[in-house]
Amino acid sequence: MKRIGILTGGGDAPGLNAVIRAVVHTAMNEFDAEVIGLRNGFDGLLEPEHLINLSHTEVRGILSHGGTILGAANRGNPFSRKEIVNGKETIVDMSDKALQNIEKLKLDSLIVIGGDGTLTISKALYDRGAPIVGVPKTIDNDMGGTDITFGFDTAMHTATEALDKLHTTAESHSRAMILELMGRNAGWIALGAGIAGGADAILIPEIAYDLDHVIQKFEERALNGSHFNIVSLAEGAYPIGGTPQYQSKEGTYPGRLGGIGNTIANDLNVNSNINSRCTILGHLQRGGTPTPYDRWLASLYGAGATHLAMAGAYGYMVNITGRDIGSISLADAVSQTPKLVNPNGDLVKAVRGMGITFGDE
Repeated sequence: MKRIGILTGGGDAPGLNAVIRAVVHTAMNEFDAEVIGLRNGFDGLLEPEHLINLSHTEVRGILSHGGTILGAANRGNPFSRKEIVNGKETIVDMSDKALQNIEKLKLDSLIVIGGDGTLTISKALYDRGAPIVGVPKTIDNDMGGTDITFGFDTAMHTATEALDKLHTTAESHSRAMILELMGRNAGWIALGAGIAGGADAILIPEIAYDLDHVIQKFEERALNGSHFNIVSLAEGAYPIGGTPQYQSKEGTYPGRLGGIGNTIANDLNVNSNINSRCTILGHLQRGGTPTPYDRWLASLYGAGATHLAMAGAYGYMVNITGRDIGSISLADAVSQTPKLVNPNGDLVKAVRGMGITFGDE
């Protein structure tokens, strides 16, 4: 009997449980294979004391549940793990232990679900001989090598609902309401939600903005009788000549992106007669019930990954092109990351044509 391991790395995203469920059902029904769940990302590979034998029973009813029954962790990189040695925090390469544990657990393959960081680690482990198959996951939709990642659709729905609610309070108080959204250095969530939520300005990292252009747009709306404004803002957006804003510096790491929404709101209050407020949606975008589309996509990814694993197609990531499930090498997928919004693409052109400003003109 073949034995498949599965883990969920990086941050959580709606649809993770749907992938797990699809892997279990496909492995057991089609291949009579055994599936072992490793808890808390790569931590479960380095310290596999709490394994889950996954069968139809364990995945029953989880299709519509957010989060992951295996736990997620955006830490535990086997090549750079923090350990306390002689009372001091030290970075240790534990990739040998990860490879040894794959053998000890008698895993014929390991399906790793994650975004760019997780799959970059997976590629490095594969290069050292690990039988890994990747599944792309990120609400940011910035993973290369695939048209879309599961979790993105649900995050965009959540953001759009927030914009819908902000419309009423913006109109009631004649305010500019700014919604700061996740996405890191990609503007997919802000762009998609901005279109669906009727935003007047969409500010994304791929197109640096000039706040004067945004103010001009809002003043034109006021002359036409619209005394409120909606801004869909990506956390990584920045002004022309500037840089992305971080909440705090963390050692050599620049910190977490965020805070640009309050900066813009303050600047609007000071530099114009536009009364402005900012709402930071935060981790609400990661939670909740996955949309039907994300359940569908995650299920196809899970089934596709299982087929790759059983065929011995290690070092590959399942992907989708149009509506067709296929695969791409982890090396190619990682090299194409991050996948960013094309500033000159048809989508941006369509948004401009609808009169929505990106703040650059």
